[in-house]
Formats: sequence, structure tokens, C-alpha cells
Amino acid sequence: MALSRDTMVIAGPAVPPRRRARTLWPLPALERALIARMLRSLGDVPITAVLPDGEEIGPRGIVPVARVVFRDARAVFGLAGLVPELRFGDAYAEGRIEVEGDLVAFLEAVFAAPAPRGPYTAVADWWRSLRRGRNSLRRARAHIAHHYDLGNDFYARWLDREMVYTCAYFPHPEATLEEAQQAKMAHVARKLRLRPGEQVIEAGCGWGALALYLARHHGVRVRAFNISREQIAWARERAQAEGLAGQVEFVEDDYRNVVGSCDAFVSVGMLEHVGPEHYGDLRRVIDRVLSPDGRGLLHFIGRNRPMCFSAFAERRIFPGAHAPALSEVMTILEPADLSVLDVENLRLHYARTLEHWLERFERAGDMVRSRYGERFLRMWRLYLSGSIAGFRTGNLQLFQILFARGRSNRVPWTRADLYAAA
Repeated sequence: MALSRDTMVIAGPAVPPRRRARTLWPLPALERALIARMLRSLGDVPITAVLPDGEEIGPRGIVPVARVVFRDARAVFGLAGLVPELRFGDAYAEGRIEVEGDLVAFLEAVFAAPAPRGPYTAVADWWRSLRRGRNSLRRARAHIAHHYDLGNDFYARWLDREMVYTCAYFPHPEATLEEAQQAKMAHVARKLRLRPGEQVIEAGCGWGALALYLARHHGVRVRAFNISREQIAWARERAQAEGLAGQVEFVEDDYRNVVGSCDAFVSVGMLEHVGPEHYGDLRRVIDRVLSPDGRGLLHFIGRNRPMCFSAFAERRIFPGAHAPALSEVMTILEPADLSVLDVENLRLHYARTLEHWLERFERAGDMVRSRYGERFLRMWRLYLSGSIAGFRTGNLQLFQILFARGRSNRVPWTRADLYAAA
């Protein structure tokens, strides 16, 4: 396969060349052709690829934001499969691919390139949908444990003091992460328009920060559900230490088993773990527990259109995850006659949140490496960097949907109160 006239080849090794075994296959030529084709499919991305023998390929007249160094043939040919992003992620985590330069800028350039469409892409999407882990009651626990039960001290190294592992809300760009997470919880509370003594159900409570905040600042009673044992243990200890155990009950159970009734239903960062095949289960829970004048809020990572979750993130970081489009979420609300009152997109707030997390994660790199190994460190660095790039480029969205019973007239007259105290 010939190189395009817009692609240049810089002769001479830029990295120490590998020692090649004897072979009848013209391996360097095949590698060169594959990488050149990949670069052409991305358009004029500011990226230079370095082949295993040191040869460089990149677009003419464009200063690259990064050099992608392929250490061996397996790293190169892995990109030719049905799930190239997974193969790239694994090769990066194993050190067989190195990105020299700004990793986030490199991923932004890739994500901003036009998405290829065609029969091959459709087959790849179909294959990825088949491989996605379904969130049955048994599998959901295993999926959550895979990500959230890595050790509370691991997350404490790079989250804020309250251990809030969801998008923060920055009233101004210079706000600290701690200030922004407090502002996010206040923003959620204002949207729910809570009154002292009301009952709140939270599905997927993380380490308990929001439930404790609502009880402390708004005088409500909260039942918070979660299937991460480490998170629930942490949250219960906090409730006891802060004298809020009488107002907040942390329940180690699946959202599908929620019973009782509530004035407000809230889920922050849990919908991504439900999966479209279980949206009916979530709808039935909300419809079962929400009072006639009840309202609710869903806060979740989403998409502009239905599409598969990142294969790398779903297989290595968040098994069973799916970031839904708004049209998919409507299948939860519409059949239950729940009225959408407000939709807000905090996409750039999540990009800023992740920037803080990545900076703190890198500062904790020695601890992460010593405890979990180099592969884990690189895998999570790629996940955090890719998430920043995803939100910056609009590949990912962060939606907050406020809803109420369709027959309820206890709805806001304007949005003014949402931002008066922000």
C-alpha cells in the first residue's frame, strides 16, 4: 500500500530499533502501510508515529502534539482488529506503545477526528455490544467491586476530602476541587428543593458525601443504597462520626431492591452502571417509591447519540458501563409519566474535575505503582486522560435531568433560585 502524498516518511531511527528475527514477510513495509492508513483515516491530526525500527510517519507541515512510539509489531498490528482502542489501551498499559508529549492533547486530536463509518465500523460496534457485560444482580456486584473496591486509601489520594467521585460544579474556573464538589452538592440540593423532614432515596451513594450533605444542611432523612462494600463501610463510619447515623441509613443493596417511599429520588453517577437492558428496572423502582408530589434528579455521563461505551474503559476500568443518550434516558421517564423539568449539561465542569483528579493521581504515582504495579498506573493514567479529552471534545457529556410526577403542580416557576446562591 503506497503512502499518500500528504504523508511524509522521515528516514532514520528515532528510537532504538528492535532486533528483527528472520522472516519471509516484509514486516516493516506492512507496519508502515498500516500506520499510514490509520493516520489518513484520522485526517490531518498533529501526530507523528514512530515504527519499531525507528522510522517516523506524520503529516506534512503540521507540528505534532505528540509522538506515538510503537515498540513492537504486535502493538502495530493490534490496531487492525475489531477493537483498536482496546488494543491501543492494552499496549499503552504494557509499555509496548509510548506517547511522547501531551497525552491528553494526543487523545483530543484522535477524538476530534471524524469518526469512520461503514460496514467494518458497524460490525465492530455489533461485536462490542455483544461483549459488553450485562448488569444482572450477580454481575453488577462483581462489576462494581472491580472498580470501586480497589481500596479507599487509593481514591483518597486523588479525590477531594469528601471523596466525591462524580463531576464537580465550578461556580468560577478558579474554584478548588473541594469548593467545586461542595458547590455540586448544593446545586443538586437546590434543584430538588428539599424541605426539612422530607424523605430522600439515593441510588448509588459512593462514599456517602451527598447523603450526609443533604441531611446536615437540609434536615432531610436519607436512605442511600450501594453495592460497594468498601464504600458503604466508609460511609457508615462517617455517619457515626458526624452524628448523622439517625438521619442517614446506608444500605448495602442493589437499586432494584429499593422499597419504601420518598419525596425526592436522586442518583448521581449510578445510571452509567445500569445498562439499557435494565432501564425498565430503574423505571419501576422510581415509579414505586416516588410520592405523588415527588421529584427526582439523574446525574450521569452521557452521549449526544446512542453509541457504545469505550471498549478500553468498559473492559478494563468500568465493566458493564454504558453512557446513554438523552433519548435512551427518556425510556426510563416517559413510560412512568414523569415530567422533565430541567436538563443541564455540565460537560466542561467534568473536564475541569478530571484535570484536578489527574494532577493529584500523578502526584500519587509512586504509591500507585508500588501497590498496584506499572501496568495499573499506566492504565488509569490513560483512563483519566482519555476522559478529559472526551469531555473537552464533546465525545462525552454530563447531564443532570430534573423530573417530577406528571400530575404534580409543585414545580418551579423559574430557574432563578438554582443560580442565586451558586
